[in-house]
Amino acid sequence: MSSEGPLVDVSMNASERRSVGVVALISMIRMFGLFALLPVLSLYAADLESATPLLIGFAVGAYGLTQAGFQIPLGALSDRVGRVPVIVVGLGIFAAGCIVAALSESIYGIIGGRLLQGAGAISATLTALISDVTRPEVRTRSMAIFGIGIGTSFMLAMIAGPLLAASFGVPSLFWVGAALAVIAAVLLKLLPAIPKVQRTVSWNLLPALRPELLRVDFYVFLLHVMMTATFVALPFLLIRGLEMPLGDHWKMYVGALLVSLLITVPMIMKDHRRGSGRLIAIAVALILAAELALSFAAFSTGSVFLALALYFGGFNFLEASLPARLSLLADDDVRGASLGVFSSAQFLGAFAGGLIGGRFLAMNDPGDVFFVCALLAAIWLALQGFGGRRS
Repeated sequence: MSSEGPLVDVSMNASERRSVGVVALISMIRMFGLFALLPVLSLYAADLESATPLLIGFAVGAYGLTQAGFQIPLGALSDRVGRVPVIVVGLGIFAAGCIVAALSESIYGIIGGRLLQGAGAISATLTALISDVTRPEVRTRSMAIFGIGIGTSFMLAMIAGPLLAASFGVPSLFWVGAALAVIAAVLLKLLPAIPKVQRTVSWNLLPALRPELLRVDFYVFLLHVMMTATFVALPFLLIRGLEMPLGDHWKMYVGALLVSLLITVPMIMKDHRRGSGRLIAIAVALILAAELALSFAAFSTGSVFLALALYFGGFNFLEASLPARLSLLADDDVRGASLGVFSSAQFLGAFAGGLIGGRFLAMNDPGDVFFVCALLAAIWLALQGFGGRRS
C-alpha cells in the first residue's frame, strides 16, 4: 500500500504543481549537461594525451566522487540555511567545472573539470525542496514527476550528445552544460513562495543512517555502478562491434528509450499505487537480462536494441521510484541530510562504475564490462528477492 492511500485520490494544488514543475525543470537541464556526455566522453577521452583505459573510466565517473563527497554536507547545510542558496552556489560550481573541462586538452584536465562539476552537488537539495513544497499525500507522485523529468532529460541527451559531438566536438557539450547551469539558476525565480519549514539545529546524521534508509542507498549505489560502467563500454561496442557512426548512436538510444516506456510507465503506475518491493526485483531482473544480452548476444543491431530497451525499462523505473521511497521514509527534520546520503551513494556508484568500466575495458572487450554489471545485478536480485520485504 502506498503512503498516498489505497483509495483516496489527492490532487496537487496549483502551488505544488508549479513548484514541482520548476524544480523538475531545473534538475532536467542540469542533468542534461551530464547525461549528454555519457555516450561520447569515453570515445573522446581515448584520444587525449596520456589516456589509458583506467583514466578514461576515471574521467567518465570522476564527477561522482566529488558529488558523493559533497551531497551530505550540502544537504545538511540546506536544512540549516535553506535550499535556494545552496542550489545557486552548486550551479555556479558546476558551471565552473564545465568551463575547465571545455578548455582542457589532456585527460588530466578533463578529470579536473569533471571533479569540479561534481562539487556542485545539489541533487539532494533539489529532492529535499520537492519534499518541502508538497504534502505527504502527493509526495510519491511529485517524486515520480521529478524522476520522469530526469528520464526525459536522459532521452534528450542521448539524442543531442552524439549529434552535437559529431558536429561541433565534445568540448561543445561542456559549454552547453555551463550555459544550462546559468539558466537553471535563473529559473529559481519562478518558484512560488516556499513554505517555511523547521530547520534543524543539529548536525547529527544518525537518523539518516537507519537500516531501512541504507538499504535504499545501497540499491541506488548498485544502479549507478552499472549505469556508468555500461556507458563506458557501450560507445565502443557501437563503434567497433556494430560499426555504427557516432552521429547515428542517438537513433539506437532514443528508439530503445521509447520502446522502454512500454515497460517503465506501467511499472511506475503500479508502484505509485502499491509501493511493491516485487517491482524492484522485476526491474533489476530486466537489467540483468539486458547486461547478459550485451555480454553474449551483441551480434547485431537488433539484439543490442532489444537489450537496451530492457535496460532502460528497468533503469528508468528504479531511477524514479528509489528517491520517492527514501523521501517517504526519511524524518522531516533531516530529510536534506537523508537525501544527501542517498545522493552520495548514487554518485559514489557513478564513480565506482567509471573505474570498473575502465578497468575491464582494458582488455578491449566491452563484453567483459557488461558481464561484471550482470554479476552486480544478480547480487542485487539475490539481496532483494522476489516477493521480499518492501524497501
